[in-house]
Amino acid sequence: MARHKVEICGINTSSLKVLSNKEMEELFKALKKGDMLAKEKLVNGNLKLVLSILRKYNNRADNMDDLFQIGCIGLIKAIDNFDLSHEVRFSTYAVPMILGEVKRYLRDNNSVRIARSIKDTAYKIAKEKERLSLQLGKEPTSKMLCDNLHLSEYELFLAENALKESISMSEPIYNDGGDVIYLSDQLEDKSHNSYSLEERLSVKEALNKLKDKEKYIINARYLYGKTQMELSEELGISQAQISRLEKSGLDNIKRMIL
Repeated sequence: MARHKVEICGINTSSLKVLSNKEMEELFKALKKGDMLAKEKLVNGNLKLVLSILRKYNNRADNMDDLFQIGCIGLIKAIDNFDLSHEVRFSTYAVPMILGEVKRYLRDNNSVRIARSIKDTAYKIAKEKERLSLQLGKEPTSKMLCDNLHLSEYELFLAENALKESISMSEPIYNDGGDVIYLSDQLEDKSHNSYSLEERLSVKEALNKLKDKEKYIINARYLYGKTQMELSEELGISQAQISRLEKSGLDNIKRMIL
């Protein structure tokens, strides 16, 4: 409807075409054969996907035209790397790439300018914290960091918090139209981190009975600390699929040990 028209970068969003799954498939096949016109149609046919991702940034002071262009860069990267053989919806594959480009741009162009000296101190703290954690087998105290780096507690607090961006625990970090992944899902619950030998052996036995892909994902996530995005790129499947396989593996382990 005309009253809902929105113009970004001179584009009338109400007139944007939305491609059907069949049209998308045919265009990707044509693109694979070198048809650059097919690529242009894929870009134009998915601009609304970019706009849907940018809705959450409407209240920011950033120039929406700039964000739209950055989102389109992510869209083009997704189109260039998408493979029909993965049998996932293009939107499922593209959303993390578009969102990643937008967040990277916002991070690198933060309107709050932080002094270089504070940034340098923050990086030194992170490096020293990592070194001490490996040496001690646990996270160092603030006093240890202050003593080793000759900082006051205020300087430590200022540097550690300067590069942080506040975010809600219930912030949705991924949504493909099905399973929603929230920030809280990705955080460790440290209130229950002590297990008996019997419990650990039961988990190990259950883990060995999982399907190969579930087992690999559980090991990679919880033993080696890999993110779902890293595994998505490594295995060539969407982040949503990684999430579902991880959840399936954990559910199977629970059923076997309870």
